[in-house]
Amino acid sequence: MEYSAYQDKMTAFGRLLQIMDELREQCPWDRKQTWTSLRNLSIEEMYELADALLDENVEEVKEEIGDLMLHMVFYSKIAEEQNLFDISDSLQYVCEKLIKRHPHIYGDLEVADEEEVKKNWEQLKLKEGKKSVLEGVPNSLPAMVKAYRMQEKTAQVGFEWEHKDQVWEKVQEELQEFKDELDSGSPEKKEEEFGDLLFALVNYARFEGIDPETALEKVNKKFKRRFEYIEDNATQALADMSLEAMDALWNEAKRKERH
Repeated sequence: MEYSAYQDKMTAFGRLLQIMDELREQCPWDRKQTWTSLRNLSIEEMYELADALLDENVEEVKEEIGDLMLHMVFYSKIAEEQNLFDISDSLQYVCEKLIKRHPHIYGDLEVADEEEVKKNWEQLKLKEGKKSVLEGVPNSLPAMVKAYRMQEKTAQVGFEWEHKDQVWEKVQEELQEFKDELDSGSPEKKEEEFGDLLFALVNYARFEGIDPETALEKVNKKFKRRFEYIEDNATQALADMSLEAMDALWNEAKRKERH
């Protein structure tokens, strides 16, 4: 990358740091914020970025990246005020971590492909003092994302089916166990078996190269779009419509999407 391009980026980042300093000094709302008060706002910003990424909306992705960067600078500014660390400490930390975990780039290790890189990454984390390969999976992750990440991480140390046919057999096994509990099982047991079935489906999706969270969210968006079509084109209140009439509008929405 040319020097001028680096300079432009560093200038923009420096401008953000300066504005953050000014806001903490002069704005009553910004002065009042703490790590805790910002937490939910940061989560909201992350989901807004996730929506923009799924929609492939370039302008919104650009905007949401900026919003999230602001939050990272905000947390660091609060830490600096308390003499804990500053933004440079955070950036140097992640730079050093990236160098250590990419010995195939910054060392003499040779790797064959992406899978070897991922396996080495997990092994290096354990050598750094991690007690479990699952230690880095946040507790507050959405359940489906967490299931995918746990399966992905344990696979890097060999805890993995050899063939996807074995995974599909597991899905069928869990489906049968869930069916067996539907008639006579307790609510708790039904819930447990349903969870096992979902976990197995997430695993099969991973073997097929499908991101289950993204797949489900796309279905959510499709459902929302088609149901809103029913609402927009209904000739009477939905509560007064028959299921057949609503289903006809649903199918009409499907046909319009295909064309």
